[in-house]
Amino acid sequence: MRAIIVDDEKHCRDVLMLLLSRHCPDITIDAVCVDGPTALEAIERQPPELLFLDVEMPGMNGFELLEACPATPFSVIFTTAYDQYAIRAIRHSALDYLLKPIDKDELLRAVEKAAARQLLLTGTKLQHLLQFLHEHLQANERLALPTLEGLRMVLPKDVMYCMAEGAYTRLLLQDGQNPPLICRTLKEVEAVLKDKGFFRVHHSYLINLSFMDKYIKGDGGEIIMSDGASIPVSRQRKQEFMARIEKL
Repeated sequence: MRAIIVDDEKHCRDVLMLLLSRHCPDITIDAVCVDGPTALEAIERQPPELLFLDVEMPGMNGFELLEACPATPFSVIFTTAYDQYAIRAIRHSALDYLLKPIDKDELLRAVEKAAARQLLLTGTKLQHLLQFLHEHLQANERLALPTLEGLRMVLPKDVMYCMAEGAYTRLLLQDGQNPPLICRTLKEVEAVLKDKGFFRVHHSYLINLSFMDKYIKGDGGEIIMSDGASIPVSRQRKQEFMARIEKL
């Protein structure tokens, strides 16, 4: 992905560029800008796919920069030392909001989401193909899932549980490998897996019942998975969940 960095502090620019060069080799920095007007010129000259944007800058802050852009067909990751702008960032459709000093793992997750969004935006034909595949898969066949590297073939029986991350879904696999981020909402994943031994126990979690180790009673309760993960059960889904596991 092509990216532009906008930050008036040199140290912050240098740190972000170092983190990206070390941990995100697929990111190409097209421009590094010290203020809003310079960034606006760079965006108009060559629109990026990803914008790392500081909030507080002299002359034109990050929000004013976005409002000055005729369109924002790119992902925006805000980088700031202040947490009070989070709600406003959401209103500007920010993909993520990173607090300084930037944490490497948080940066990786944000870039991963940006790459997944880019794949979703540019892969219309791929999405149509995936939809076709999902509609014709049987319980013992593999799922073709879009990841950052392309398609990941996964057997439903190898998925322990799925976790919502905004408009995307993280799959936790029994092989213990790095959990892939899928360009699908949890609702879409649920539609594919609900008849394959999976149950939506919470608005953020879809579990493979065969990996459930135990259930602990509570208001909604919680499930301990075979890998030791603790997953909450919402009060609204508890009765249906109890009825489901009684049939196992």
